[in-house]
Amino acid sequence: PLNLISKIKMHKNKLLDIFQKGKAVVNGWLAIPSSFSAEIMAHQGWDSLTVDLQHGVSDYQTAISMLQAISTTDTVPLARVPWLEEGIIMRMLDAGVYGIICPMVNTQEDAERFVQACYYPPQGQRSFGPIRAVLTAGADYPSQANDHILPIAMIETKQALDNLDDILKVEGLKMIYIGPSDLSNSLGCTPTFDQEEKPVVEAIDYILRKSLEHGVIPGIHNGFPPYALKMVEKGFRFVTISSDARLLGMGAKNFVDTMRGGMDHGNQKEGLTKDQASGY
Repeated sequence: PLNLISKIKMHKNKLLDIFQKGKAVVNGWLAIPSSFSAEIMAHQGWDSLTVDLQHGVSDYQTAISMLQAISTTDTVPLARVPWLEEGIIMRMLDAGVYGIICPMVNTQEDAERFVQACYYPPQGQRSFGPIRAVLTAGADYPSQANDHILPIAMIETKQALDNLDDILKVEGLKMIYIGPSDLSNSLGCTPTFDQEEKPVVEAIDYILRKSLEHGVIPGIHNGFPPYALKMVEKGFRFVTISSDARLLGMGAKNFVDTMRGGMDHGNQKEGLTKDQASGY
């Protein structure tokens, strides 16, 4: 088996091909700590899936099983780490993700620390030990990884807005990713996705414009497809829609509401009030 592995060339990061063609990546979000739900999501056609270790409820070992499930498809695995901490960044890269989304990158120094943790020397300071990545990506992963890994800095505070030009100048930073809820909170607005409040919309437009000026790929988290499509039209090239947990909740509620509505309608047709029907 080791001889077979040694002949495998590194699988390219297909997100880079999508970006080079000027198209947008459709990213899914995994908050549920389950390999089976991750596998179901991976078979739905997402370009990439992000295992959320910050606000999702997965730990490292669960994340590994989820990545193994994603590997049953050609969906590109990504991870959002809990914080800017080199240990978990390097560990998730060793686990085989092709990109790291890092929260709360607020300064140039934050961005430099983050990027350094994502790349092997001489470009960065990533420690060597791709224990799973070499199995899933290919035996030449160590020599090719720097060309395929995506460091993705989250821009989600007023401080980050004030330092945006300096953050975007950091060599090796491939993408930025807007966290609308924290950004809204930081600007004194309601924390939510699919923002229409003027201060947040203006901030989103500003981040988009600046990222394109610096040649950094812009991304944003969205609640629903219509808003995500609007973001793609604006120029965003990486859009996340909802999450597995939210999709599960919305889908289940839709089914239950349909059933309740149908049963209430049937009871009314039989001349029963809601109060009468509830007694049966």
